[in-house]
Amino acid sequence: MDQSISFDIDLINRYDKSGPRYTSYPTALELHEGFGDAEYRRHIQKSNAAGGPLSLYFHIPFCDTVCFYCACNKIITKNRAHAVPYLESLCQEIAMQGTLFDNSRPVNQLHWGGGTPTFLSYEQMKQLMTATSRHFNLRDDDQGEYSIEVDPRETNDQTIAQLRELGFNRISLGLQDFDAAVQKAVNRLQTREQTFAVLEAARKEGFRSTNIDLIYGLPLQTERSFANTLDEVLAHVPDRFSIFNYAHMPSRFKTQRQINETDLPSPAVKLEILQMVGKKLTDAGYVYIGMDHFARPDDELAVAQREGKLYRNFQGYSTHSDCDLVGLGVTSIGRVGDAYMQNIKELDEYGQCLAAGRLPVFRGVDLDEDDKLRRAVITQLICHFDLTFAKIETDFGIVFGEYFAAELHNLQAMQADGLLTLDAAGVKVQPAGRLLIRNICMVFDKYLAAKQQQFSRVI
Repeated sequence: MDQSISFDIDLINRYDKSGPRYTSYPTALELHEGFGDAEYRRHIQKSNAAGGPLSLYFHIPFCDTVCFYCACNKIITKNRAHAVPYLESLCQEIAMQGTLFDNSRPVNQLHWGGGTPTFLSYEQMKQLMTATSRHFNLRDDDQGEYSIEVDPRETNDQTIAQLRELGFNRISLGLQDFDAAVQKAVNRLQTREQTFAVLEAARKEGFRSTNIDLIYGLPLQTERSFANTLDEVLAHVPDRFSIFNYAHMPSRFKTQRQINETDLPSPAVKLEILQMVGKKLTDAGYVYIGMDHFARPDDELAVAQREGKLYRNFQGYSTHSDCDLVGLGVTSIGRVGDAYMQNIKELDEYGQCLAAGRLPVFRGVDLDEDDKLRRAVITQLICHFDLTFAKIETDFGIVFGEYFAAELHNLQAMQADGLLTLDAAGVKVQPAGRLLIRNICMVFDKYLAAKQQQFSRVI
C-alpha cells in the first residue's frame, strides 16, 4: 500500500473548511437524551449474544494545572483528595457494568485517558486496575493493547515502572512544544529532560509502543520554532506521533479565552508548519496513517493499515475493529453493538447516579441501517484511503451507484482536483487527498449540513 502524502497548498486553501474528525459516525452531536439505561442494557444483551472481545476506556478527569489550549473534559485541582470519591464511584460503575457483560469476553484493548491519569497515586491506580480485573476478563499474557496517556511533568522512572507492573504496554506522552515562549503562552512549562527521561524509561521497562503528542497553531509558533521541537523529538525516535491542529474555539472552551488571539500564527504560517511536519517525518521514515497520525513502518498501526485491518473509534486509530468499546467514568463515550452512548458529564451527578444504583448513561443513539452503511463507507476511507464498492454492496445489499448517486456526483469535482480517482470499482484516495480525507468523508455524511460550523477546520 502507498502510504505517502502530497502537499498542495492551493488545494488545502480551497478545501480547508469545518468538518468532523470521524472518531464515530454518526458523530457525538447526534447523541440524544432519549437513550438511557434501558437502551444501553438492551444493546449489551445483543452484544453478549454475538460475543467477541471488549475494549475499555477509563476517563480520569483531573489535572493540577490548566493548559490554555485544552478542549478536553477536565477538572483543574491541586487537591489530590478529590480523586478519592471519584475512584469510589468509578469502581462502582466497573462493578455494575462488569455484571452486564459476559465475563468470557477478553479485554483486548484498554485505555486510560483524561485529564491526567497519572494524577492518581500508585495505590489509587492499583485499586482501579484491581477492580477492573475483578469484574472484566483482563488478559494476563501482555498481548492486549493496554495504553495510558501521561504528562511527563507528573511522571518519573518509578511511575513508569509501576505502570508497566499494572499491565500497561503502550504509552502516549503529552508535549505540544518545547519553545519557551510558546509554553508560557499556553501555561504548559515542560522541560526536555522531563520528557525524554519518561520516554527512555518507557523503553527500558518494555513498553511496546511510544507516542508523542504535538500541537501546531499555538500562539507564537513559527515554522522554525516548531521544526526545532520536531527535530529534538525525532532524535529520540518515538514509534508514533500525534500532531494535532490547534482549533481555537473560545466560545466553546473557556480556558482558550486566556490565549491572546493576536499571538496565534496566521493560516499561512500554519500551512508552512504542516508542510514542514509532513516532509520531516516522511524523510525520517515515518508513514502517514491519517488525520494527525504518523508511525514507523513497523508499528502496529502502519502494519494494520497495509493489511486492511485498521479501525477508528473515539480514541483515534485502532487495530481492534472487532471490539465493543465500554466507556467508564464521567463524560466517557462507548460503542456497544449498533449504538453509541455517553456517561453523565458532571462529577457530582455521576456519583449520585451510581450511589442510587443506576448506570450513569445520559444520552446515546441507535444506528439505523443507513447509519451503519455510511459508517462502513467513511471508516474504509478514513482508515485505508480506499473504498471498494463490491464489498459494501455485498455487506449491505445495495447497488452503490444507485444508493450514492448524489455523493458520487459530488466526488467528481474532487477527482478533477486530483484528490482521488473514481471508477466503477471504487474510490482510491491519492497522495494529494490524504491530508484532506475529512473532506472526502464529509461527502457521505447525511447529518453534516445542519451542524458543520460546530466542528473545527480540517487543516
